[in-house]
Order: sequence, then structure tokens, then C-alpha cells
Amino acid sequence: MLMPEPDYETITRRDEIIANMHSIVPADCVIFEEDELRAYDCDGLMAYKQLPFIVVLPENTEQVSKILKYCHENGVKIVPRGAGTGLSGGALPLADAITLGLGKFREIIETDYENRCVVTQPGVTNLALTQAVEHEGFYYAPDPSSQIACSIGGNVAENSGGVHCLKYGLTTNNVLGVEMVLMNGDIVRIGGKHLDAPGYDLLGVINGSEGLLGVITEVTVRILQKPETAKAVLLGFDSNEAGGGCVAAIIGAGIIPGGMEMMDTFAIQAAEEFVQAGYPLNVTSLLIVELDGPAAEVEHLIGKVEAIGRQQNVKYMKVSETEEERQRFWSGRKAAFPAVGRLSPDYLCMDGTIPRGQLSYVLTRLGELSEKYGLRVANVFHAGDGNLHPLILFDANEPGELEAAEKFGADILRLCVEVGGVLTGEHGVGVEKRDLMGEMFTEDDMKHQQRVKCAFDPRHLMNPGKVYPTLHRCAELGKMHIHHGQVPFPDIPRF
Repeated sequence: MLMPEPDYETITRRDEIIANMHSIVPADCVIFEEDELRAYDCDGLMAYKQLPFIVVLPENTEQVSKILKYCHENGVKIVPRGAGTGLSGGALPLADAITLGLGKFREIIETDYENRCVVTQPGVTNLALTQAVEHEGFYYAPDPSSQIACSIGGNVAENSGGVHCLKYGLTTNNVLGVEMVLMNGDIVRIGGKHLDAPGYDLLGVINGSEGLLGVITEVTVRILQKPETAKAVLLGFDSNEAGGGCVAAIIGAGIIPGGMEMMDTFAIQAAEEFVQAGYPLNVTSLLIVELDGPAAEVEHLIGKVEAIGRQQNVKYMKVSETEEERQRFWSGRKAAFPAVGRLSPDYLCMDGTIPRGQLSYVLTRLGELSEKYGLRVANVFHAGDGNLHPLILFDANEPGELEAAEKFGADILRLCVEVGGVLTGEHGVGVEKRDLMGEMFTEDDMKHQQRVKCAFDPRHLMNPGKVYPTLHRCAELGKMHIHHGQVPFPDIPRF
């Protein structure tokens, strides 16, 4: 894994930069001692670590603006960081960059029920948004499995989804506006409480931009009224292929569930042992299908799903009878990642998206790849929108297993692209998938994408080394001919 060559001139100015940061934020908001910096040396992709240059924790937008303006004028790089739960290395520090932590931005600024929106700071956790409005019968729809810990700012950066994204959309479909600080210190507002904004869809560019374009300091999100009724159905099958066939049949029947998730044997058993969700242990694949809306509609759709399950030779079927039981069904899926952690010392959580019709084929190929690399894989994924999350089990203490897991993961992502899918559904590219971008995009494709970055960050100071395998200078990108120069990237230390 390669990263931009450190700027040694910046490193020699460390004491000066620390002093300038102290002039902008309180003394305890600048972290520069080695032992304290180690808390920030990676995000959720813990296979790669780098001690930060320094960490700065601003308390308000004005401080963020002053920090970025100073960095822009002095050529200092910035790595934005939210809650640190990202799984693609998007917040991996650099040896010559300020890690800018947004952990102090954790206030909900306004709840506006008339306009059905919430204005929040980016450090507020995903789950806290729903908790803030549920007493009025509202909720925030995107719900990643890490929602108890992940921040809304990070959700915007990675365009996170969750179990209910099939019907209610990803983060990009639920964000109405942002306040963002550009690399030169300018503070801009894009969108707002209104449902549509004139001009270019810059919100569409910012959602999923992985911290490459600016630092988000405020987010306006859409909230929804809680459905009148919601019920979940467990459908167990003798094979992953049968489970995948049922997913295709449900969608093919014109049913759009509130959520539709799938788990394989490893994940089922781990989750059941971990939280006692009521899962059957004698099935190979398990679907959780949730229907929500008016009671009459839900009962009608439940009947249709049950009929489809029987047509697909379902082995186990159970409909939730109470709200508590519905929540328990979901508790196992939400806890699947930590539950699988009990099966192996380490695992890589992959993230790729495929056309739903390819689900059975891809699951078969995953089994073949598992045999090829001699590593187990637990499959947990958003079946409705084809977002796969294979968990590759390995032991980093065993020589060669981490390298084998990485090659296994790369082959999974190549398979996703091969069948017409994409490299990421919600975790982002970061450093994990950066060197696979050429599997999906041509060199010209990536140059055009980097031209967008140049409009926001012409000096490439904002989170450099992420997403794109080749760092083209903006002056080069202004020319339409092909230029093959690139910035050399040294190795990232592994744990």
C-alpha cells in the first residue's frame, strides 16, 4: 500500500506549526505527544497504521476556517477525521499532515418538524439523530450497522447506507444541505432546508467525497415519520443460492421492502450466539425481510413474501409478532460484525456492490475463492440493493495470512466489477481500494474526477493519497493530452 512522499520540509517545521495551532485553538485541543497520538493512528481499517504528524481538535467552524487557511497558505496537508469508524482507511493519518478531528462538533442545532429536517453538527452519531426525534414519531432513515458510534459527518463523507437504504435511500438521498469549509478557509453553504436547490448538484458531489473536497461542519438531514406498522420475516434456506434466488423473486414481484438483509451460516451462528436473536441454526442462508407502511398494506405484502418463500422452497419462515421481536430479529444483523469477531482473531470487512440478479453466481464464486485462499468468509450484506459485506477471517499472527486476505478481498472486488457492479457501496475507496480503481475506471476517467478535486483543492492538500492511485497535479490536468507523471508513494507501515 503506497502513500504520498512525506514533505520533509513540513516535518522540520513541526514546532512552529504546533505553536500556530495553539494560537487558533485551546492548548488541550492540540495533540502532539507520541503516546497520545497513537489513539489516532488508524481508522476502522486497522491493518494499516501511521502515527499522525499532529492532531488538532477544533471546537467551532471559525477555528476550522482559520486552521485550513493557515494550512493552505503554508502548504500543510490536512486529513479530516470523524469518529474513526471508517473501514477503508479514509482517515488514515499522514506523517506530514494535521489530522483534523471533528469529535467536538457533537450538538444537534435544530429540530424542525414542520420542514421535517434536523440541523446537526457532524460529530453527532447516526443513532443520536433518531433518538432526538423519535418522541415525536420521527426517525432518520439511513442506519449503518455502526450507527451507535459512526458520526453523521463520516456518513456524508462515505455516503453510508444501512439496512433500510433499499426503500429510503443512502445518505445522499437524505441530506438537504451542508456547511463546509474549503481548503483556503472559505466557509460555504450548499443546499438547506428546501427540497431542491438551483444550479449544479454540488450536494451530490460532496456526499461520498471521502474528505477530499473540504471539511463539513454542519449537516441538514431529512427526517421521516415512523411507519404505522412494521413487521419482519425470517426466511431460511438450504443454500446461499436459494437465498439469493428468493431476493431476486421478491424484487421481481415489485415488492420494495423497508429492508432486506442476508446472512450465511457463519454469520447466522455467530450472531445467534452473540445476541440470541431467535435465528434458526439449521439453515445455510437467512433472509430478514421487513415490510412497513399502513397495516393493511403490510399484511398484504407479508402474505406475498410468504408465498414467494414457499415457491423458493424455504426451509424456515417466521413473521415477527411484536415490535420487540422485530427489533430482536434486527439486533442479530446489527451485531453481526462484532459477533463474527469471535470466530477469528482478525477479519477484513469488504464492501462491493453487484446487480441483484448476479447474487447467486457471486456467492458461488465467493465459496470458490474461499477454498483457493484457504480462508473462511462470512457473508453479511444488504441483499436488496446488492451491497455485499464479505468478512474474510484470518489471523495476522500467522505469516502470510494478512497478505492472503488482502488478495482474497481484491479478487472479490474485481468479481463485483466483472459482473457489472462497483468497487464500493458505502465504505468508500480510501486506501483499501485505491489501487483497484483501474479495474473500474480508465486513466482518463480518473483524470476527469480529479479535475473536480482541483476546483476545490488546487494544491492537493486535503486528504492526499486517498481514492486515486495516481496523484496528478492540477496544472497537468488542465491539459487534455495524456501525462504519465505521478507522485511517488512510499509504503504504509502495517501493524
